[in-house]
Amino acid sequence: MATWRDLTTERPDLAAAGRGLLYQFGVGLGFLATVRPDGGPRVHPMCPILHDDRLLAFIVPSPKLEDLRRDGRYALHGFPPADNEDAFYFTGRARILDDAELRAAVAEQFVAERTVVTIPPPGDEQALVELDIDTVLLTRTTGHGDEHPDHTVWKADR
Repeated sequence: MATWRDLTTERPDLAAAGRGLLYQFGVGLGFLATVRPDGGPRVHPMCPILHDDRLLAFIVPSPKLEDLRRDGRYALHGFPPADNEDAFYFTGRARILDDAELRAAVAEQFVAERTVVTIPPPGDEQALVELDIDTVLLTRTTGHGDEHPDHTVWKADR
């Protein structure tokens, strides 16, 4: 497994493209897939946070959080752009973090990124999760219907 920092160091082009696609609407947006207890997929929209070269998220108490606690495997796909079929997708394992200082800094960033609406910081019931990375897929296209998209795959060496 690797971290976002590892990706940034080893493939800054992929990290920059991923950041651009995840944050194209001003806040991190993606679809998080987890593994249900019966082995099937569970997919929900969520807000990843890139903080200090770490890929993090606050996850509310939910079946999704229980999936991550139980199994840890995830896939995350960024929201699609309106004008093309570019995509950023990655897989790996999630870790629940217990770091009050980090939590406070990420909560502050979470609120700061949402200046259009006033929201409170994530509550203590929400888990702070770090998403470690195993595989990244970046797809670049020339627009909708591109018959020859460019796919770049990166796999963590760890």
